[in-house]
Amino acid sequence: MKQRLLVMNGQKIVQHEQEGRWLNDKVEKAGLVKPGIYNLYLANPADKTKTLDGVILHADKDNVFQQVGKTVVKHDRVDFVKAPAIGSQSRITYDQGKAMVSVASHALSRGVSR
Repeated sequence: MKQRLLVMNGQKIVQHEQEGRWLNDKVEKAGLVKPGIYNLYLANPADKTKTLDGVILHADKDNVFQQVGKTVVKHDRVDFVKAPAIGSQSRITYDQGKAMVSVASHALSRGVSR
């Protein structure tokens, strides 16, 4: 089944294709996911030998989708104890077949720290 994620106007719409038409499955707030059309059905399986850095776009019962550079990667949902937060900038590595997630934190400052 072809599935895509459409993000616009602060909304995240999960759609699937049926007979050449895109039908809405779920609509929710986009949060920190940037506007765009993300073709989830074209996602490449995650390479478990590499560290993958990127924004978490979507998670469902089967997969966790992450944007890494300009591509979308899908991780098996069963590899996670808990799926990372949608919109979070996450670094995912694998240890003995299990996904290890570290979320990037961005510190804001008003000047140079000494």
